[in-house]
Amino acid sequence: MKKLFSTLLLALIAVMAYAQSPVSWSFKLVDDNTANPKIEMTASINPGFHLYAVENPAGGSNPLEFYFDVKGAQLVGKPVANKAYTKEFDDTFEVDQYFYSNSVTFTQKLKATAPEFTVSVEIKGQACDDQGCHQIFGSKKLTGKSPVKEEAKEEKTEETTTDTVASATALTDSIAVALPAPVATGGQDGWWKNVEEELRTLANEPDESSTSIFYIFIAGFIGGLIALVTPCVWPMIPMTVSFFLKQNKSKSKSVRTAIIYGVSIIVIYVALGLVVTSIFGASALNDLSTSALFNIIFFLLLVLFAVSFLGGFELTLPASWTNKMDSKVDSTTGLLSVFFMAFTLVLVSFSCTGPIIGTLLVEAAATSNFLSPAIGMFGFSLALALPFTVFAIFPTMLKSMPKSGGWLNSVKVVLGFLELALALKFLSVADLAYGWRILDREVFVSLWIVIFALLGVYLLGKIQFPHDSKLEKVGVGRFSLAMISLAFAVYMVPGLWGAPLKAISAFAPPAHTQDFSLFEGDVHAQVSDYEEGMKLAQQLGKPVLVDFSGHGCVNCRKLEAAVWTDTEVKSSIDNDFVLITLMVDEKAELPEPIVVTEKDGTERTLRTVGDKWSYLQRSKFGANAQPFHVILDNNGNPLAPAMDYDNGQDVANYQKFLKNGLEKYKATK
Repeated sequence: MKKLFSTLLLALIAVMAYAQSPVSWSFKLVDDNTANPKIEMTASINPGFHLYAVENPAGGSNPLEFYFDVKGAQLVGKPVANKAYTKEFDDTFEVDQYFYSNSVTFTQKLKATAPEFTVSVEIKGQACDDQGCHQIFGSKKLTGKSPVKEEAKEEKTEETTTDTVASATALTDSIAVALPAPVATGGQDGWWKNVEEELRTLANEPDESSTSIFYIFIAGFIGGLIALVTPCVWPMIPMTVSFFLKQNKSKSKSVRTAIIYGVSIIVIYVALGLVVTSIFGASALNDLSTSALFNIIFFLLLVLFAVSFLGGFELTLPASWTNKMDSKVDSTTGLLSVFFMAFTLVLVSFSCTGPIIGTLLVEAAATSNFLSPAIGMFGFSLALALPFTVFAIFPTMLKSMPKSGGWLNSVKVVLGFLELALALKFLSVADLAYGWRILDREVFVSLWIVIFALLGVYLLGKIQFPHDSKLEKVGVGRFSLAMISLAFAVYMVPGLWGAPLKAISAFAPPAHTQDFSLFEGDVHAQVSDYEEGMKLAQQLGKPVLVDFSGHGCVNCRKLEAAVWTDTEVKSSIDNDFVLITLMVDEKAELPEPIVVTEKDGTERTLRTVGDKWSYLQRSKFGANAQPFHVILDNNGNPLAPAMDYDNGQDVANYQKFLKNGLEKYKATK
């Protein structure tokens, strides 16, 4: 039920986000009943968004455009802004960008030529924020009066003027109004029919959530197995089981006590997961996991854990906590005593299990599922509790357990190397968010090569840390791990020259951050016209991948560089789909303007090819953000939930998006 509720809530939030624009327009007629009235057009810009100036240079984002249809008056000059624009260099386009923030008012002067006049205003542009680009629109019909006598109308020629002002793109968020579908030009009507409901239905399918929950459980279980072979936990197994066997004369009672002990461990860790979720909430945890500040903090925390694992210092909880738990064990009897014993294990083992638990909780938070932290903790605690119960049931197995020794410290050191490598992932997120460019892809790959090469050298006994015992010989298992680590380091070397490195694509920064690359794996659209692409897909018997993009869309370029360059993604797009890229800011003129009616009853005129594709995106899919990718069958029906910038940055997620769409297409055939 919670899962269904959270899915519906996410869908509602998405619909609300599409239904409102971060740039809203208001229109006002000033100096009415005078010979020189004015129109004030005010753009209210939500925080975090930019509205690009009319004068924005070529090569940058698309400029704002004004269209006027005037009767009974004449335009005097062009719209003038009430404040200066901000000038800032854009690394992506390598040009200066001019934009406004918060609000700006444009004033258009008029000269009345008749006692009554009308002015129809239409404004269009493109809006982008850090998450994507969107089309924005504003329109209004104003009427006014002037003291000009009727005779003046005969002396002057009444003009209908359309004044197109040089463009400027507005970097803002989405306004996605579901518009009535027009008749498909040169194609089938079904290609343009509205499919918002179908997309929402596909988005509510439970398969991905179930996969995420299963993944979190497996990750937790593996984390628990790793925690078992740390110096904090491994020696506790024979000690605790021996205590159960000596305390209870009957084997059945010993087994029962061990089971209660294991269940207590599970209850404690699952409760921890539920507490974390209840305090922060699943959505807040996800926000934290994507927050630049949180990623910096977590990077520092993992480095701290790594230094501790490598022997720099011992990280322990206050002794008073464990002493208090010990006293509780002594002062209580029965089941409660066993529970406090389990609690003592949790506290004593913190220095080894803390980093594993912390990493697991962040991983669980990223799924945005309310139960993920608890599921992760269940998997972790199950693996941790299992040996205590198994050895209590089969005590003779204790004799076959490897004895504690230097190998346990080696496990901690290996974990220290892994924590250090993982810490760079979180620093990379913050680096990308703030645009520091201190951890570009080649720097990240270089550091990983060094870390895993040093790990291999350590496993061969060539490096020693403070708590290591002298290594007399290298066993087969240790040698095999060293080979794997060194081979992994060698595998990453081509990444210094731009190789995709699919195995670490989920960790490494995107390819566009690489300064030098010999890799040529760009994806190019087969068609740039919707109807022509649909016809081609019918002929070839392939599904369609529609890519709503823009010349001025920064995040479109980011997604293409980070995801489409993956060899598996590129191969699938090139071979399994007909890729149609539709530029919603394309300035090529349509053969003739098309007048469409908005859902609210207002009319808009589609003048350019970009206008047409922008209208297609809104009218068919109820969306207005770019990048926006959707897979269609040959009748124009969606085969998978749409992919936007937020969900499309992960290569594995995009691969799954393509695979699901292709499988559904084959099933319909």
